Amino acid sequence: MSSYKRKIPIDINCGINVALKVIGSKWKLCIIELINKGISRPRDLNKKITNINKRVLQQQLKELEMDGLISKTIYPEVPLRAEYSLTELGITIIPLLEQIEDWGNLYANLFEIKQS
Repeated sequence: MSSYKRKIPIDINCGINVALKVIGSKWKLCIIELINKGISRPRDLNKKITNINKRVLQQQLKELEMDGLISKTIYPEVPLRAEYSLTELGITIIPLLEQIEDWGNLYANLFEIKQS
């Protein structure tokens, strides 16, 4: 656990603020998407997500696990092997993630047209 304490508390009466607290980072939705697609090992996630360093990936995985969206399984092998999977709660975000991706693709296409 971090010893950091928020100076401004999250407004739990605003669902958007709560959602952004849980998934609002540069990498979390990408991590969730890749885990949903079957990429479950930290090393493989690190290879798939360009420009993320290992420390940031580990922190994002830890936060997603603490927030209940993913679970971690450690296999007692030599060397130890860890894999992540979506929890039941994590699975509920997939339709939203797909809608965000569709909107992003639409916006990218419109933005491309404006640039021409």
